[in-house]
Amino acid sequence: MTSNTSRQAVDAVFRSAVKHHFRHVRLTYAGGEASLQPDHLLAIHDYAAQLAEEKGVQLSAYTLSNGVFLSQKLIQQIKERKIGIGISLDGVGDDHDRQRPFMSGRGSFKYIDKTITRLLENKLIPHINVTVSQCNLEGLPRLIEYILKRELTFTLSYYRDNEWSSNKSDLQFTDANIIAGMRAAFAVIAHHLPQHRLLGSLIDKADMTTPHMHTCGVGRNYLVIDQHGGVAKCQADIRQTVTTIDHDDPLAVIRTDRHGVQDVAVTEKEGCRDCQWRYWCTGGCPQLTYRLTGRSDIKSPNCNIYKALFPDALHLEALRLLTYISPFVL
Repeated sequence: MTSNTSRQAVDAVFRSAVKHHFRHVRLTYAGGEASLQPDHLLAIHDYAAQLAEEKGVQLSAYTLSNGVFLSQKLIQQIKERKIGIGISLDGVGDDHDRQRPFMSGRGSFKYIDKTITRLLENKLIPHINVTVSQCNLEGLPRLIEYILKRELTFTLSYYRDNEWSSNKSDLQFTDANIIAGMRAAFAVIAHHLPQHRLLGSLIDKADMTTPHMHTCGVGRNYLVIDQHGGVAKCQADIRQTVTTIDHDDPLAVIRTDRHGVQDVAVTEKEGCRDCQWRYWCTGGCPQLTYRLTGRSDIKSPNCNIYKALFPDALHLEALRLLTYISPFVL
């Protein structure tokens, strides 16, 4: 993305935010690897911060990284700007390396481990994004122990079939395998309970922290902007652009587009309407459901997995509360 395109992208985001009376904008800098263009990343953010102040809109920002290398200078600059950082980590040692090797085939874990250590030394606490697949499922308990010993927050997201990985048979899991693997990971959490709450991070895209109607902002309050200024509904389908940053109100176009994945409330989804978990699960990832079923108004293909694991997640949160929260005495 050129500097000119990035400024126009920020302008487009704030145009829509103001038109639709949003009070808060959250920008995520991703790629590719955004940290490979550190000066550009910081310039985009500084411009967005200036625009947010002018428009009276609150701004928060987050950058995604593979964690292979972040310089001391960039870490300090990100910290000064209060930009959050997420690191993709799928295992410890070989468990990660099998799923995320370099193009040469060499493993990348040792570099990411050094980056996480450097971030912690600078008191910039990364959030760990874990993609759970059949390939790394056996090593998930070791990864959870690694994360919790470093007192890091994390999110466990399930591998979602897509056109770029359809030739990799070792990623796709069965319901029984992932339920068993997740329960093994939950057992580690039970012995290393963190002080932060767990209800928004344990079961893929489900969020049990508060009742809600939609899994994410797809088709509703979310713009994905590619390097050419095209605007798509979802980063997992970024090549299917709906409009561009030149439009006066790209969010309005996203909201009214009737092609591809749609914004459907959980109460309108077949198989979800009467489910006791509906306001916490909300039907799973809408893009995955649409890709596998051709519909947006139906329950997730992972529904049975979610239903099996929700009680386990509640049990873990109950243990955490009993461990760290003092009861009221009447």
